[in-house]
Amino acid sequence: MRTVHTADLLRFTLDDEPHAGLAVLVGGDRVEAVAPLDELTAAYPGVRVRRWAGTLGPAPVHDGPLPPAPTPRERVHALFRLGAAAVLDAHVTDPALRAAAARNEVAVLPAARPAALVVGGRADLAVFDPDGSCRATVVAGRLVHRRS
Repeated sequence: MRTVHTADLLRFTLDDEPHAGLAVLVGGDRVEAVAPLDELTAAYPGVRVRRWAGTLGPAPVHDGPLPPAPTPRERVHALFRLGAAAVLDAHVTDPALRAAAARNEVAVLPAARPAALVVGGRADLAVFDPDGSCRATVVAGRLVHRRS
């Protein structure tokens, strides 16, 4: 099933200038296309469209310990509330935490890498409000966090 995610603005990296009018087509766990919203909806009639207020872009890599919470599952979900979809291997050494990350398809990386929205890449997306708070997180194409 395909989903189009669109927001007021879109960034290809966390540091680039935002672009208006673009949307991301996600199929499974991959980014299939980035194009104007009207082009994607015309090319894929009936596609599910998720419209977000804020700025859509790649989900960042969390480069520190996961947020504290009572259980490993809740620690992973606290990560999603920050907009992250990947963590560094050094911060998930506890087997229960590593298992919770794997169940939720969090990417565990050996080293930090720049987050980028790339056609053909894994669909790890986040939507941020102007104040920097996360409105939604998509991990491997699956919506895992949404704030109203």
